[in-house]
Amino acid sequence: MTRIVVTGAAGFIGSNIIQGLNARGLDDILAVDDLTQGDKFRNLAHLRICDYVDASAFYELFASGAYGQIEAVFHEGACSDAMESNGKYMMDNNYTTSLDLFHACQKRGARLLYASSAATYGDSNTFREDPAFEHPLNVYGYSKLLFDQRMRRDCGIDFRRSVVGKTGQVVGFRYFNVYGPHEQHKGRMASAAYHQFHQFRNEGRVKLFADCGAYAAGAQMRDFVFIDDVVAVNLWFFDHPGVSGIFNLGTGRAQSFNDVASSVVNTLRGLRNEAALSLDAMSEAGLIEYIPFPDALRGNYQSYAQADLSALRATGCDHAFADVQTGVSSYVQWMAQQT
Repeated sequence: MTRIVVTGAAGFIGSNIIQGLNARGLDDILAVDDLTQGDKFRNLAHLRICDYVDASAFYELFASGAYGQIEAVFHEGACSDAMESNGKYMMDNNYTTSLDLFHACQKRGARLLYASSAATYGDSNTFREDPAFEHPLNVYGYSKLLFDQRMRRDCGIDFRRSVVGKTGQVVGFRYFNVYGPHEQHKGRMASAAYHQFHQFRNEGRVKLFADCGAYAAGAQMRDFVFIDDVVAVNLWFFDHPGVSGIFNLGTGRAQSFNDVASSVVNTLRGLRNEAALSLDAMSEAGLIEYIPFPDALRGNYQSYAQADLSALRATGCDHAFADVQTGVSSYVQWMAQQT
């Protein structure tokens, strides 16, 4: 039987990966996490796993061979709060722990599929897996970039062509703006769709940033990617153990926060048998409110991001990604069923 490890298993992406594995009939899964935030158990309660191990104990035990033969590790465990300013904490969690895990995977013969981030690009205008475009704006982005750099060096991965290096499979996924079920524990770091859903349900309106720089109100653009697509791409690489590299994981299509808000509002209106509205009509009716752009975010905010999927497509992965209208509508309907 294939045994798999998922770190960050009770988190957003980790729990959805387990769900995707379960859908394939795979349940010999070792779930690794820190449940100090106890409510995260809800993300595991409906899943099938073989065991749970606290993160504080797992890494040393895994390196010693305590869990037998492991086929692959999906490493989603990290500090993902881009506003965290404690650099030592961030580097310990996102770099040192990941590097220890990589060495253990090499020792145990396990494949490593890990979470990187689009934050590695920072203020770049080009989002391609190339050091020339990697300019992180915060220590979170740097912690992810440094680990990517070590994988390039230690695995022989050439950033110009993502192919098998000199080790077993190692894949890094530079996640863009992921949204979808089971992110409720993330607080301020939850997706725009999540926050807008609750704003509209609680206040009858959605709040977006007003104009900033070259971008009009609500027109800041990100690459919003639905969690089901993230899981599908992770599992594609799991099915193709001969492919290694560092890859963007977004849709390749930037859309505005106005697009997200329109999808949230119109989906909720549809559930109440109310007609869909245009963006202008929503604004005139007070369903969308534009608030001043925070001074604290100036110079530390990506107003535009769009994944270059050239490297991903070159592997043969031709997964079709949902657009905002499709993915957000599905997510809003799911959230509405939970409340």
